[in-house]
Amino acid sequence: MTKNDIAPAAYAGLHRDIADVLTSTRAAAARSVNALMTATYWEIGRRIVEFEQGGEGRAAYGEALIRRLGADLSQRFGRGFGWRNLAQMRAFYLAWPAEQIVQTLSAQSSSSPIIPTPSANSAARAVSGVPVRAVLEPAALAQAFPLPWSAYVRLLSVKTAAARAFYETEALREGWSVRQLDRQISSQLYERLALSRNKAALLKKAANAQPGDLLTPEEAIRDPFVLEFLDIKDEYSESDLEEALIQHLADFLMELGDDFAFVGRQRRLRIDDTWFRVDLVFFHRRLRCLVIIDLKVGRFSYADAGQMHLYLNYAREHWMKPGENPPVGLILCAEKGAAEAHYALDNLPNKILAAEYQTVLPDEAMIVQQLERTTAELERRTGPA
Repeated sequence: MTKNDIAPAAYAGLHRDIADVLTSTRAAAARSVNALMTATYWEIGRRIVEFEQGGEGRAAYGEALIRRLGADLSQRFGRGFGWRNLAQMRAFYLAWPAEQIVQTLSAQSSSSPIIPTPSANSAARAVSGVPVRAVLEPAALAQAFPLPWSAYVRLLSVKTAAARAFYETEALREGWSVRQLDRQISSQLYERLALSRNKAALLKKAANAQPGDLLTPEEAIRDPFVLEFLDIKDEYSESDLEEALIQHLADFLMELGDDFAFVGRQRRLRIDDTWFRVDLVFFHRRLRCLVIIDLKVGRFSYADAGQMHLYLNYAREHWMKPGENPPVGLILCAEKGAAEAHYALDNLPNKILAAEYQTVLPDEAMIVQQLERTTAELERRTGPA
């Protein structure tokens, strides 16, 4: 070995150490962003509740306020601050009121600068509706929310305070990921424990993680809530093949003529606590309607059709402009040897409009041929998957 050679064991150790540093730092960054985001949303909720004078007896006024705020804040800070999200922040503050947060932080450290205001009754006044300029310093407030924001969103769907407190405690004690928390709530662990004769065994079984439960730091940063909070565009796909197919299909439709106007790709939408991503959205000028395109890398199933109709119902309510026709959906299946295209037309209000769509939109066989050619070309370039 010459003096310029690097010992394999030494290099492996250096590589491992740097990888550990990067992994731990990314995880810490994800936790930091989530904590600050959650603290920010809590503070927004607090200010809304205070402005509503405690949120008591003024429901109509409160809804008008949140809708106005949602419109103004969305224009300035992005779609993460629409009225539905603001309503969720308001509910978050009401479920985790100031007095509870102050007590939590006081229990963590008696030396933390958690109450900068001189009065010991600041938190109580905040809950009663008397405006308080600042109850908690932002850095200290973030310490009160060890779970990611998506976990608190899921907890908000739990109706009873006792059950919500149980799931929050167990998530912290067992280190549940958001996926684990969602599974435990969906399986009604709290209710099953109340009926169980062997609660310890049931809790031990619930603590066992399943494949896919853990989130990587990259996945945590890529969380839709984080992307909205940071106002970062979400334009990633699950695979390079899917991303390339989407781009080629967008180019193909644009080349068909000037009827297709590109609106967006990988467009997120949220229904209740579930996120969905629409691959491509176009506007067809002659038909005056949105065209929602969903790409499936596997075989077409009835669930795909149901999901497309969900997209269409959402688009009709939230994306459609006055004077436009109802949106139409196009499901593309790219499975090798079983590529197909299917228009979701049976959700339209009348058959005449459906027939017009079928006449004007590209022939399904043409789209299938383009899909097959594109897939074959991409696989030829990159090699078999």
